[in-house]
Amino acid sequence: MRFQNPDLSVIRNKKLFIFDMDGTIYLGNQVFPFAIRFIKNLRANGKKVLFFTNNASHSPAFYLEKLTRLGFEPTREEILTSGDVTIEYLKRHHTGKSVYLVGTPDLENSFRESGIPLLKGDEARADIVVTSFDTTLTYQKLDNACRLIRGGAQYFSTHPDFNCPTETGFIPDSGAIAAFVTASTGKTPTYFGKPYPETVQMIGEVTGFDRSEMCIFGDRLYTDIAIGKRHGVTAVLVLSGETQPADVKAAAPADKPDFVFPSLDDVDRGIYC
Repeated sequence: MRFQNPDLSVIRNKKLFIFDMDGTIYLGNQVFPFAIRFIKNLRANGKKVLFFTNNASHSPAFYLEKLTRLGFEPTREEILTSGDVTIEYLKRHHTGKSVYLVGTPDLENSFRESGIPLLKGDEARADIVVTSFDTTLTYQKLDNACRLIRGGAQYFSTHPDFNCPTETGFIPDSGAIAAFVTASTGKTPTYFGKPYPETVQMIGEVTGFDRSEMCIFGDRLYTDIAIGKRHGVTAVLVLSGETQPADVKAAAPADKPDFVFPSLDDVDRGIYC
């Protein structure tokens, strides 16, 4: 596939650089050294950086430690997850509602620390069910979620990603878990994270930047690139994770990224070398 990128000054003139994590700046615990170099160059040139992941299986504190250990030198204010967006939405629009969460202990702790009380799952009814990327998933959790949704609970999901990239390949993610629940209940969740508008709105509120001043870098067409194309943020695809060149070629014109690069190494060299 040959993709003709526009003038790189479009990227160079942006003020906020938003980075997906898995598949973009690292794979599992395998860091991309060129990503560290690029982000250091951005900061040295007065640009602001935000790390945003749809992976809500870990807390922002986890990502702060991981990004620090890998060499990215982040601050806490530079990290957001789809879990943060979901929590903020529930606090603003569903205060006091009972919530059953299918998620990891890290995500459960984030909900509780934000003042959202969680049900145990054996209750007769719930106002809301939230499913996420749960590496502690059990059949009992799935059964609880389906039963409560059939009983009338609203259904939300932190993010739609079907697979999570790792050093050894893909593993089922939040979208795959939601597909199970949908197949059983017939109910499709309201999703958060990328590519949904609540995420762009929250990023703007947290950073103070207009979406015209932002660009997002990611490895997935249906999340990272879609959030940019749908909501006025310049979308840059890197081919270091899930998306393959054939996927870009097959995408509808309205869904194609604004820029395509093999990796962030090529972006850095194009802008600063």
